Amino acid sequence: MPTAPRRAHRRDTPPPRTGGSETEVLRGFLDYLRIAMAAKVDGAPEPQVRTAGVPSGTNLLGLLNHLTFVERATFLGDQVSDWQATFRAAPADGVADVVARYREAVERANDVLDGCADLGAPVPRPRPGSPAPSVRWALTHLIEETGRHAGHADILRELIDGATGR
Repeated sequence: MPTAPRRAHRRDTPPPRTGGSETEVLRGFLDYLRIAMAAKVDGAPEPQVRTAGVPSGTNLLGLLNHLTFVERATFLGDQVSDWQATFRAAPADGVADVVARYREAVERANDVLDGCADLGAPVPRPRPGSPAPSVRWALTHLIEETGRHAGHADILRELIDGATGR
């Protein structure tokens, strides 16, 4: 009788306990989701990590690749001409490459955010040709975007190898 694949189960990490300011809460929840998202992709097996898990073509590695572009466009002012293309990692990019690039984008975005004392001020590096959103809006958008894709990643990773938890 064949044995079932070993299911990795990580303990769920509770939401962060942050300071009481609006900035601390927003940044605390964004970092919580960023860490969960990178951990969900880190160590996922090839080629399943880039195999579509649903008819739309969504795959685990592509989600993290997309979020890297979102971070860079929102906080670093990078221009993206084809958002759909960001959902696909290059064939030469392995899991470790995409995870490292995401973590580097998050670190650079946090460096920018560290200099933002006023949540109502425009982000310091807006995309060319676009009005600059407020830092508050950008943080809220990134929480929404990262949280949405982290939920997708939870399901895709469980389908790949049974790994669950944050």
